Amino acid sequence: MELKQEAEMFQILNENGEIVEGQRAPDLSDDELKDIYRWMLRIRTFDGRAIKLNRQGRLGFYAPMAGQEACQIASMAALKRSDWLFPSYRDLGTAMFHGLPMEMGFLYSRGMKNGMKIPDDVNMFPPQIIIAGHVPHAAGAGWAFRLREEDHVAIAFFGDGATSEGDFHEGLNFAGVYDANAIFFCQNNQYAISVPLSKQTRSETIAQKAVAYGIHGIQVDGNDALAVYQATKEAADRARRGEGPTLIEGVTYRLGPHTMAGDDPGRYRTKEEEENWASKKDPLKRFRKYLESKNLWSDEEEEKTKEEVLEEMNEAIKKVEKMPKGTVAELIEDVYTETPALLKKQKEEYLSWKEGK
Repeated sequence: MELKQEAEMFQILNENGEIVEGQRAPDLSDDELKDIYRWMLRIRTFDGRAIKLNRQGRLGFYAPMAGQEACQIASMAALKRSDWLFPSYRDLGTAMFHGLPMEMGFLYSRGMKNGMKIPDDVNMFPPQIIIAGHVPHAAGAGWAFRLREEDHVAIAFFGDGATSEGDFHEGLNFAGVYDANAIFFCQNNQYAISVPLSKQTRSETIAQKAVAYGIHGIQVDGNDALAVYQATKEAADRARRGEGPTLIEGVTYRLGPHTMAGDDPGRYRTKEEEENWASKKDPLKRFRKYLESKNLWSDEEEEKTKEEVLEEMNEAIKKVEKMPKGTVAELIEDVYTETPALLKKQKEEYLSWKEGK
C-alpha cells in the first residue's frame, strides 16, 4: 500500500540568492533586511568564537548554531518583543535577538549563579535541556494568551529529534484543542545527535504531522531567511486572530557538532554531505547574495559587524570570568523563596561536612 505523500517546501530565495519564480519578497524595508542579515552574521561570528572559548576551558556546555541562523533570526524578526520565547539549548541566537544579554549566555554556559535569571524586560523562559520538555509550556502560555484575549504569541524551538518525544505530541495536541496562540518551530537539522531523520520518522515531512492535531503546518526552506520570516509572520498573524497554532518545519543543517561535549560528526555523516550544505546551501551566503543584488551590503559592513561582535564577546567573557562562581549553599538557598525544612537540614549538613573536611 502506497503511503508516500508529495511535499512542497516553501521557498522564496533559491540557493543563488534569487527570488523564486512566482514568489515575492516579504514587505521588509532595506534597514530591516540588513538587520536580519547583520544578526545572522553576528550569530555565525559568535558561534565560531564560542567554540574556541569552550576549547580554551573558558566556556562550559555549548551547542553550536552555525547553519541554523536563518531559522533562529528570521523567525524572531517576524515576532514582537512582547511575544514569549521558549528556546532549547541550541537557540541562544533566538534569545540574544529577543534581548538576552550576551553575558547571560556565558553565565549559563559556565553554570554560574544567575546564569538564567532572565531580565524582567526579556520575555523568555530559560533554555530547555530536556528534549521537547518546553513544548507543553509554550502550549500552555499560548492558551493563557487566548483566554486573556492578549495579543501575544508563544514560540517554541526544537530539533527533529524532539518530534519523537511524548511532550511534542502532548503539547501540539493540547494547543490544537484549545486554539493556543502558539508557534512550534522545528529546526530539522537532519540529525538528533547521530540519529538521522530517516530513523526518526516515516513521515514524508515533519510539517505534515500538524494534520493529526488539526493545526496549520508548513515545511519551509530553513536556510532561506525570507521564507522563514514570511512563514513565521503568517503563523503569528493567524494566532493573533484566534485561528490557532502552527507547526513550522525549517529544513536546515547543523554545520558543526551536536555539542562541544565530545561529539564527532565524522562518525555518522560524510564529508561530501557536509560540504554540500556548507558550500551550496549556507543561509548567510544566500542572503548576502540577495542583499548585494540590491546594493545593501558590502565587505566593509561585513568586517565591521564581525569586529563589533568579537569585541563585545571579549568584554563579556572577561566580565563573567571576574564574577563569583557561587557556592553549593547558595544553590540550596535559591531553589525556593522560603527554604523548606528539608533543604535547610541538607544545607546545615553540607556546611558541617565542609567545616570538618
